[in-house]
Amino acid sequence: MSALEEEALKLDAADPGHRDLFDVPPAQGGDYPEVAYFAGNSLGLRPKATRTELLEDLDSWAALGVEGHLDADRPWLPYHELLTGPAARLVGALPSETVVMNSLTVNLHLLMVSFYRPTKSRHRIVIEDSAFPSDSYAVRSQARFHSHDADDAIIRLRPRPGEDTLRTADVVEQLGGDVALVLLGGVNYLTGELMDIPTITKAGHAAGAVVGWDLAHAAGNVPLSLHDWGVDFAAWCSYKYLNSGPGALAGAFVHERHLAGDLPRFEGWWSTDPSTRFEMAPEARPPASADAWQVSNPPIFSMSPVRTSLELFDRVGMAELRERSLRLTAYLEKLLAEVTIGRVITPTDPARRGAQLSLRIGAAMTAGALAKRLRFEYGVIADSREPDVLRLAPVPLYSTYHDCWRAASALTQVEPE
Repeated sequence: MSALEEEALKLDAADPGHRDLFDVPPAQGGDYPEVAYFAGNSLGLRPKATRTELLEDLDSWAALGVEGHLDADRPWLPYHELLTGPAARLVGALPSETVVMNSLTVNLHLLMVSFYRPTKSRHRIVIEDSAFPSDSYAVRSQARFHSHDADDAIIRLRPRPGEDTLRTADVVEQLGGDVALVLLGGVNYLTGELMDIPTITKAGHAAGAVVGWDLAHAAGNVPLSLHDWGVDFAAWCSYKYLNSGPGALAGAFVHERHLAGDLPRFEGWWSTDPSTRFEMAPEARPPASADAWQVSNPPIFSMSPVRTSLELFDRVGMAELRERSLRLTAYLEKLLAEVTIGRVITPTDPARRGAQLSLRIGAAMTAGALAKRLRFEYGVIADSREPDVLRLAPVPLYSTYHDCWRAASALTQVEPE
């Protein structure tokens, strides 16, 4: 055993995390029985409690049929309310500002119905040039829906020449009087950069724009204070750092100052006040909460894994997870300094990143080819974005220092094809 591996094991003994609460896949290569898993920024691992608790909800269906809406151990009619409090605490919101529903891009569209209200003189939307493609597609389609030329309406922010990430000052500089909406990723999916959400939100409001955030890579990764920061709206998925399973239900936030207003909104069965829902009235009576943005009744068996995960975050706490994340990511960064196959493009300042380090790979092989070799030759699972970015996410809930050593060791050993 090398001195570096021994050091990693000692660090794990002193700072163990919560790996025992998760199912870690077996390795298909390398010298260890389990994978070193660094793809939690794409799909988180399954909490061990998920299977048991989902089966409990399924058993209520078998035992009660339709009566499960009221008589199940976790009754289905108000089931979504079990998720509201934990989700609100996770993103620094009031329960009335938070709802779990749909998927991320559907939620962004539903929220833009309310918050993207372009005029002839103010119709532009600011996003990152490296925004996740779904966000780009969504805002372009919204601009076209409102009869604007998407190429003209969308302002795509690019780093300065020779740099890999955006500067807050450069973002603020683009917030002119023709901007109707700012919609950025809280943590950029490609580079792992944590944006300065409060500063950009304040600047966007000063420019007269609405400010929303895609928190797909931020929720469960970094501490958030959406209410105090004055964010207008936000949406996030729950299958990455929130470990709720592939395609799991997403979350949405609407600041309380918008809840009692007359914003346009699409409505459906679950948009109306629950106390009058079964009066079967022809018009909705929306509550003064984010629940008013719901359209359909919630899918219970899809909500169950989200509830399990959110309760886990409630027990552990984001403050503890952030502290471990800073330690774990810094340790991986130190090890990657010795790797020559690529260079880290994620900001070096810990305050400007979450649990992700992105490597830009040299011309010797593509990121996809490298990820494949890491998996099958070394038992290390990382995420690749073609052509040349390998993303490593040391997730503080279940990643270990030994995992970090394995990844760096593999990257040092792998030879170009």
